[in-house]
Amino acid sequence: MAEVTGEIRRLLDPILASLGLSLWELDFRKSGPRWLLRVFIDRTDGGVTLEDCVAVSRDLSATLDVEDIIAHTYTIEVSSPGLDRALTIPEHFDRFAGSLVRVKTFQPIDGQKVFIGRLLARDGEKIAIELETGTRLEIPLREITKAALEVEF
Repeated sequence: MAEVTGEIRRLLDPILASLGLSLWELDFRKSGPRWLLRVFIDRTDGGVTLEDCVAVSRDLSATLDVEDIIAHTYTIEVSSPGLDRALTIPEHFDRFAGSLVRVKTFQPIDGQKVFIGRLLARDGEKIAIELETGTRLEIPLREITKAALEVEF
């Protein structure tokens, strides 16, 4: 599966670059009787539009039809990662330093596993967040089970 996902990324990168977009996340998995290819796209200089999603879906579909690298019947979904986007790779933490985040850990830290705070920075293999209490907490990336932006109103 990783090989197919790698090939999809290779084909997707030039499509996104030509549209001024970047890949946020790619997910390819079995969903019921079919396979589902989810592509989350982003734009650093503004929001993703419906037209962006349509263009990526159309161009990727045409490219995958020609390259024929997926042996299964599949559906393509293209969308933005949303306001409460998941932070899944180190670069996501770099980009959203200063943002409010919710972080869940595998093991409790000081008796809890869910933290909400301001993402201060990523330093190598750990992140620092300032909790609502004002306490600074460092969390190793390997201990994070899930991290996402919190919507601020």
